[in-house]
Amino acid sequence: MTGDDIQALRDQIDDVDRELLALLNRRAQLAQRIGEHKHRLQLPVFRPEREREVIDKVRRANPGPLRDDGVAAVWREVMSACRALEARQRVAYLGPEGTYSELAARRFFGSSCEFVACADFDEVFHSQLAGATDFALAAIENSTEGAIARTLDLLLAQPVRLCGEISVPVHHNLLRAEAGLAGVDAVLAHPQALSQCRQWLDAHLPAVERRAVASNAEGARLAAHDPRLAAIAGEHAAALYALQVVARHIQDQAQNRTRFIVLGTQQPQATGCDRTSLILAVPNRAGAVFEMLRPLATHGVSMTRFESRPARSGDWEYYFYVDIEGHADDAPVRAALDALRGACAFFKNLGSYPVWRD
Repeated sequence: MTGDDIQALRDQIDDVDRELLALLNRRAQLAQRIGEHKHRLQLPVFRPEREREVIDKVRRANPGPLRDDGVAAVWREVMSACRALEARQRVAYLGPEGTYSELAARRFFGSSCEFVACADFDEVFHSQLAGATDFALAAIENSTEGAIARTLDLLLAQPVRLCGEISVPVHHNLLRAEAGLAGVDAVLAHPQALSQCRQWLDAHLPAVERRAVASNAEGARLAAHDPRLAAIAGEHAAALYALQVVARHIQDQAQNRTRFIVLGTQQPQATGCDRTSLILAVPNRAGAVFEMLRPLATHGVSMTRFESRPARSGDWEYYFYVDIEGHADDAPVRAALDALRGACAFFKNLGSYPVWRD
């Protein structure tokens, strides 16, 4: 292939880009018209079930050679840009910039939002409940370390509604301002990340202090100002804070993932691939937990998560965090929920939302 051949192909790409731009702006104009109707009818700007439906459609229609995940990422950004023409959504996450929480928020909402970094989980929840942000995103469980205790406590204590979830792969890296491991006095990370990289740290930095900080990104920020410090964080934090990646993928489990929940005010409609999250409690007597779960089996509802958390009453009582397949509007789920309300001493429906499959 000659230089002229390459230039001819590039000229064709330029033509396609102009066509794409015209089509994208046409799509944006249609989205604006829809936004005007939604504003008049007082309907929410962001509909997670609708966005999942659109992405599923383009995946099914994709003939290649683009990969389905690449197509999904492009369409998510297109919808995010169109949504911003209606109203720029504000989304709270555990900061500072460069955390996996920020990465999850951008993957869920697209980049055309205003992302608000919060100092801790309490601030993340409060920002959404107080109306300072439209949505909030918080980690709820990790495939290696299990549930995030503070998130569970806040879900119980606060009047929140869940409207979405997203699971992201966690690839931990050791970051420093300088190359190599020599001269490292401390490794900084969120406690969960330190636990997830225990084997690597034992093998390569056994005598080095492991210092817990509020987030991995905070550790990266501190390491950027002190060459004696190293941080455990993702590559996006390395780029943000101009750090070198000394070692890649140091997590103990290769398939390490973190699941995040999305807090909002609306209740997404059923999509056929949904999850409902509950918090339940029963009297402290023999067979009570079995009786609590019986309605799920009776109505053929599958349970995908069951987590217990002490009630802190001093009487060895527990709250149970339960995820079930299906939407509260589905007939079997509705029947099971009605039965659970009568069987439980405490019942809290956190919401039904579409399961996001990457």
